[in-house]
Amino acid sequence: MPPPPHEHELVIRPLTGPDELTLFRALPYVLDHELAGDLAGGLRRPEWMWVALRGDRVVARAAWWAPAPGAAPYALDFFDLDDTLPGPERGDIGVRLLETAMARLFPAGAARPEYGRFVPPDWHTDPVARDATGARMRAVERTGARLLVERLRLEWTPGTAAAPAAGGRLVFRAVRGREDLVPLLALAAEGTLDAHSRASLESGLSPRAVAEEQYDEEFARYRSPAGWWRIAELPDGDPVGFVVPARNNYHAIIAYTGVLPAHRGHGYIDEILTEGTRILAAQDVPRIRASTDVGNVPMARAFERAGYVNFERAVNMVWD
Repeated sequence: MPPPPHEHELVIRPLTGPDELTLFRALPYVLDHELAGDLAGGLRRPEWMWVALRGDRVVARAAWWAPAPGAAPYALDFFDLDDTLPGPERGDIGVRLLETAMARLFPAGAARPEYGRFVPPDWHTDPVARDATGARMRAVERTGARLLVERLRLEWTPGTAAAPAAGGRLVFRAVRGREDLVPLLALAAEGTLDAHSRASLESGLSPRAVAEEQYDEEFARYRSPAGWWRIAELPDGDPVGFVVPARNNYHAIIAYTGVLPAHRGHGYIDEILTEGTRILAAQDVPRIRASTDVGNVPMARAFERAGYVNFERAVNMVWD
């Protein structure tokens, strides 16, 4: 008779190849359906996908993702624990898994990619979701990370009845190129409520550098045409804000929207967001996704007025 699972020695290792994907899927997560496509497309590699095993039982797993084939790991977006295990044991296994994998993947002193996890919208009040999410966050904290931000994940679907935005005040035109948008991104960084942008500014980067990084590392990689992007202006040509409707590897998204500091507080965000939504809806997409920080109350309310529903949250943790 084989020994009980808890008597097996813990084995921590990466996958040996795509053929072990079924093993990796032994613990569930909402992004499991994307794994095969990501592997085939080069956004994941077996050596970035790790499991902790007791015998043939997966008791923890972790995986990193890249935004483009050939790119370095950009995010730790899978980290799951066997929630049937006692709390202390579950946490210890998670810490061992992360520390072992990160020691192999990232040289000593190198930056570690951000950890992000999608969680139920009611995870703070649902006991089961709170236990599972909290166990993962505590394990990540024990490896030296801290919570950066919690975000609302939002969705608009065709047929949604949104409150009409006040129209007619703005004129929209297509973005004419990198130097048309980057200066506006830099201006919008002033007084931003976005935690990622604030963290970049607090690290010493200038608003221009933050804008260039966002454009080059995010916007320029979208699969959709830059011709969808819009700048909002007053009739006299004064820029008010912008919106970046796009398609990433998985969904149509409102990638970014902003109002310049001189024009905030006048309700322009409703027209800008409506324009971005209209452009994507015209592509006959089944849904549009977006996200905003929990603390960015004005933006969250704008999405709600535009008919977006909060279907999920995300927690993001970073290693300093």
